[in-house]
Amino acid sequence: MSSSGPGAERPDPPEGGVPGGPGTDRTDAPTGGGDGDGGGGGERLARWFSGRIGGILVPAAAALLAFILGGIVVLATGHNPLGAYKAIFEGTGLNVTSYFSEDSRQSAWGDLQQTLIVFTPLVLSAIAVAFAFRCGMFNIGGQGQYLVGLFAALYVGVNFDSLPAALHILLAAGASVAAGFIWGGIAGILKGVVGAHEVITTIMLNWIAVFGGQYLFELGGPLQGPNPSVPRSESVVDSAQLPEFPGSTGLQPLHIGVLVAVSALAVYYVILNRTTLGYGVRAVGFNPEAARYGGIPVGRNYFLALAISGAFAGLGGAMDVLGWKFTVATNDIQISDVGFIGIAVALLGRNKAVGIFFAALLFAALRTGTSTRQLDAETFPPELAGNLSIMIQALIILFVGAELLIVYIWGARRRFRPAGPLRVQPGLKQ
Repeated sequence: MSSSGPGAERPDPPEGGVPGGPGTDRTDAPTGGGDGDGGGGGERLARWFSGRIGGILVPAAAALLAFILGGIVVLATGHNPLGAYKAIFEGTGLNVTSYFSEDSRQSAWGDLQQTLIVFTPLVLSAIAVAFAFRCGMFNIGGQGQYLVGLFAALYVGVNFDSLPAALHILLAAGASVAAGFIWGGIAGILKGVVGAHEVITTIMLNWIAVFGGQYLFELGGPLQGPNPSVPRSESVVDSAQLPEFPGSTGLQPLHIGVLVAVSALAVYYVILNRTTLGYGVRAVGFNPEAARYGGIPVGRNYFLALAISGAFAGLGGAMDVLGWKFTVATNDIQISDVGFIGIAVALLGRNKAVGIFFAALLFAALRTGTSTRQLDAETFPPELAGNLSIMIQALIILFVGAELLIVYIWGARRRFRPAGPLRVQPGLKQ
């Protein structure tokens, strides 16, 4: 029988103790007087990296270094890096001065539309990575979640053509969210119930989505279109296509999915910072054992974090297929990399809503500005520009990851230092 007296038994704290609580091992905690023991300096450096100033300067420095190294590569090919970067920037539609000239205004607006079309799924796939990150998990399954959401939206968009347009779009988008939720939830259940690592399970689910999609749309597949010789689906009917953004022009006009992506960033922020669900997700991400000791269901939060991540990625697939693709071929599935680029966007954006917005805009601009139709071959060969874009993205990931390495090395200095004399606390018997 339990009692409330001083001799009552209490549950054992988790291994390592509750942060700041009586069970915490404080032998390596800073004791003042600077970072002579290696702990205070490492903590200060980590706090600086995670603070507002470090949170802006570090990604900016990573991007700048990546562009500098990319410029060296451009120079090694015999071209002017400043001229190449200027041409890439002109092709993104982000050059404000272009809109003051009658000759370049229409072209710049068309380029900006393409940048924002690419920007939309990148934001949603990056949120899928970031949400799981905040729960202490690495969701590499954004690509598979994006694909199953695309397939679900495509199926609804091809059928049910008797529905009103607004209802048809909502039903297709809802199907994509549900498909992504289930696909991410599979990895979440395996993580929460049996402890299966999410990196392994999400990679496996990626390949299941890829090969499953190829089966659906291949020759003789259950969802192949009317042409028996082309491994392609039917086209989304008009009632399920997303409305165009006012003033959009061109073969691929901007759709309202960009507003959905920006709204999703607001939803992501509110869920994480203004709800009990977000509190539980962040608590598990900080320390799952301490969260469990505090009564937070760790397994449930693992499931919800990955399932909600999948819902965001699945919505990204819907925005693409309902906004401008309208049909899917087997080779589209093989070359798609939206979910993987979303990992880089989340890393550069430091899993913050504002950071993801600007990181996605940067990566979308790189992809649009380096496309073969944007660059003059005399300025920089278009066939090399795509490789330059991939290299810059890879360098950004490398430098952002190096930040974590710096913090780890700085904090690990004390492991290689001889232990100093034990400090005697006044008033305590030894």
